[in-house]
Formats: sequence, C-alpha cells, structure tokens
Amino acid sequence: MTGGGRGGSAGIGALCVLAASVLWGTTGTAATFAPEVGPLAIGAVAMGLGGLLQALFAVPRIARHRTGLRERRGTVLLGAVSVAVYPLAFYSSMHLAGVAVGTVVSIGTAPLASALIERVVDGRRLTRRWAAAASLGLLGTVLLCVAEAAHAADGGGGGGAGRSASATATLLGVGLGLVAAATYASYSWAAHRLITRGIPSRAAMGAVFGLGGLLLLPVLLVTGAPLVGSWSNAAVGTYMALVPMFTGYVLFGWGLVHVPASTATTLSLLEPAVAAVLAVLVVGERLPATGWSGVALVIVCLAVLTVPTSGGLHRGRRLAARHAGDAARRGSARRTAGADGGR
Repeated sequence: MTGGGRGGSAGIGALCVLAASVLWGTTGTAATFAPEVGPLAIGAVAMGLGGLLQALFAVPRIARHRTGLRERRGTVLLGAVSVAVYPLAFYSSMHLAGVAVGTVVSIGTAPLASALIERVVDGRRLTRRWAAAASLGLLGTVLLCVAEAAHAADGGGGGGAGRSASATATLLGVGLGLVAAATYASYSWAAHRLITRGIPSRAAMGAVFGLGGLLLLPVLLVTGAPLVGSWSNAAVGTYMALVPMFTGYVLFGWGLVHVPASTATTLSLLEPAVAAVLAVLVVGERLPATGWSGVALVIVCLAVLTVPTSGGLHRGRRLAARHAGDAARRGSARRTAGADGGR
C-alpha cells in the first residue's frame, strides 16, 4: 500500500470511529426516557444484546476463521471479559458519580489506558501529535465535566449526611469509571490485535462481542424486568442494542482496521461532546460557556488527529511516485524480456 493509500485508509478509519462515537453519544439522552431502568440493566441490554447481534451478523466469518480465533483464544477471552465488564462499570459510574464525572473518567482516561497498553505490550511509540490531541481532548472533556457539575450544584444542596453519602458515591463512581476506561481500552486493543493478526473485522468483533454478550445475559435476566415493564422502556432497550451498540461497534470495528486502538479511543472523546449537545437540544439542559469551550477543545482534538499534515501528504506523494516509477520499470523490463523471448 502506498503512503497516500495509508493516509486515505486512516481517514476512513477515523470517520468510522467518529460515526460510532456520535451514536454512542445518544445513549445518555435515550436512557432519560427510561428512568426506572437501572444502570446494570441498561448496560446489560445495550452491550449484551448488541454483542449477540454482532455475533449473529458475523457467524459465517467466525466459522471460516475459527482456527485463527482458537489459536488466539487468550486475546478473544480478554476482549470478551472486558466487553462484559465495561457497560456495567460505565453506567454504574454515571449513576453514582453523575453523568459528567462518570463520562470524563470513563471516556476521558481511556486513551491514556490504551496508550499504556500499546506501549507496554506492543512497544508502540506514541507521536507528539497524538499526545497533543489527547491532551486537548482530555482537557475539553474535563471542562465539560466541570460545567455540568457546576450546573448540577446550582440545582440544590443537602445536609451533612447527604454530602457524606454523595462523596462516598462519587469516589466509588470514579473508581468504576477507571475500571470502565481500562476495560474499554482492553477490548479495543484485543479487537485491533486480532484484526492485525489476520482475523477480519467482522469475525473479530463478532467473536469478542458475542462472547461478551453471553457473559452479560445472566445480569440481564436478574436486572432486566423493568425493560419489559412498559413500551417506552422496551423501545429504549431495543434502540440501545440496535443503534449505539450493534451499529456503533460495527463501525468501530471497521475503524480499528485502519487506526490503532490508542487513536480510536482518543477519537471517541467526541462521545461526551455529542452527549452534552444532545442534553441541551433534546433534554433541555443548559450548558455554561465553560462546557461549550470543552466541546470546542474536543473538536480541535479531533481535527489534530484526522486532518493530514502537509509533511505527511508530501511523503505520501513521494512514496506513491516512487512506487509508480518502480512499477513502470518492472513493466518495461517484462516487455523487454518478452520481446527478447519472441526474437
């Protein structure tokens, strides 16, 4: 593949991840339409049914590559366990610490976890461009968190016991957010690892998320009764499974074909920005100027990661020209050899 091809495929991969992040950003707003459904049920139905749908979607590919998947069963199992733990930790983190804090810890620290995994396991060196983009994105997500937390604080206070309970819940929520970040980074790395070892995206994602979905079924059976308590709850559960999780993670898998996990998790910082904007437009929440500044920084982060640099474009053109010249010389040599053989 030429340098220009690499740049183009990376751009396509980034767009797939960004599209997935937009879909994921709708989950918080969707959950507001089913307030009596608990965080464990929301996470289990979203990732559990969504994962099983991915497996069904990929059955022919999984069967065709079952030998390769079996040889890499440790990676598959790591990804599946991470898929099962992530939604339970993520939605519980938001439930305990608030949407803002839960999101900034879970999503905002995931790129750092991905970078650490790739550095330790793969020996991958991170570029200054990635570091700058991740810093901007993390700062933007923190600003979103601060803005939403300040807005929530304006809504009322409580007694000493309430503040103590709230502080305990927040600390537990932060801890679960760190677990969510680590597991998000882990299953992203596992899927990318499988893909780069010759397993097609659909088979890799179907195996990892299908097994993860199976692990979540007991949680869904225990906690999911409210999902069938009303048509609106059932509609929210169906939407979560079909759109953000099934469709979103199909797009995410396509993205992982072209970009490393650390880049993908950084691009997914778009998710909390989308969630914040939807909260304003759909739910009717207000976002202070600090929050809009955070959204702007996240957008700058995404631009830094996705817009090709002039140096990269020049290198791609030079490599493409060199490959084209080599191909022309090989073609000329073959024609000459053919002519000699004819004489």
